[in-house]
Amino acid sequence: MQERGALPPLKAEHASRVSELRRQYRRALAVAVVVVAADQLTKLWAVDALADRTITLVGPTRLALSHNTGGAFGLGAGFVHLFDFAVVALVVVLVSVGRAAATPAIAVALGLVAGGAVGNLADRLFRSPGLLRGAVVDFVDLRWWPVFNVADVAITAGCIVLVLASFARERPAR
Repeated sequence: MQERGALPPLKAEHASRVSELRRQYRRALAVAVVVVAADQLTKLWAVDALADRTITLVGPTRLALSHNTGGAFGLGAGFVHLFDFAVVALVVVLVSVGRAAATPAIAVALGLVAGGAVGNLADRLFRSPGLLRGAVVDFVDLRWWPVFNVADVAITAGCIVLVLASFARERPAR
């Protein structure tokens, strides 16, 4: 006989699963918020500190202000509005998928990609010359790779984690 007020085993298991999915969703959201904040703060710093100088770090790596009016890696300047709408669609999909993030790694990866996408989209929306015409602020220059920013690093890292997590998933027994 079951105790009064106790959930049946299947309902308890379902409640536990829902609780875990909510925890992963909050984790993804927290990562996205941190990425957007770090991205925008570093861009504010770069616009101010690198306006009239370049800082050499190690080897060919330097910090140099650049404004990207094109799409990814400066490509597709004629299709920027298409990129913008694709990013909005991507964020909507990531928010939807994020609700079903099964593991902490996937939640973090989705947060990294969504945060990076929102960080760069914010530049397009709010930077001069205006709505959906702004340039993305880039400032990390390796001199052998397109100039990039914190949002780009987050997107790349998130994609790598998603690929690695897809290989690490448990396969159902046949």
